[in-house]
Amino acid sequence: MKNRKHLVASLLVAFILAGCAGDKAVKPAAGDKDAVPTQTTPAGGEFGPSGAALSDREKQKRADLLSQRRVHFAFDSSAIDTEGRAIVEAHAAHLVANPQLRLTLEGNCDERGTREYNLALGERRAQAVERLMKVLGVAGNRIKTVSYGEEKPLCQEHNESCWRQNRRAEIAY
Repeated sequence: MKNRKHLVASLLVAFILAGCAGDKAVKPAAGDKDAVPTQTTPAGGEFGPSGAALSDREKQKRADLLSQRRVHFAFDSSAIDTEGRAIVEAHAAHLVANPQLRLTLEGNCDERGTREYNLALGERRAQAVERLMKVLGVAGNRIKTVSYGEEKPLCQEHNESCWRQNRRAEIAY
């Protein structure tokens, strides 16, 4: 009997919430083709994907992630870490919301290794970002990958700090 009451109460809450969800509409960003749209109510409140209102802090975090265009990698690796994943997720959501946008993913390496090896590693890095974006809903025909290997370093010094900066995939719109 107790379980039946809980089930009925849960269903009632679900129906009420489902009825309220119809009041939200996606509002395109005004005047900025690269802005990430948010859901709004007629009163103009902003909401995230879960339907909960975005705080100023969450809005700022979203903007900060979109301003980052580099995903960095560990030495001799094409695995995306947690920080890189957050950046890719933000850009993928932006691309899903803006289907007219296309991008190029540029794979880069530090100076260590042969030219051929670094070109291959740069390609794997760009492809790792591409795979994650596809999983997150970005159509593959909107993504181009290219590898520059060690040819486009951000830093010219010969130390770990510089090499860390050069091990990256760049997101170019």
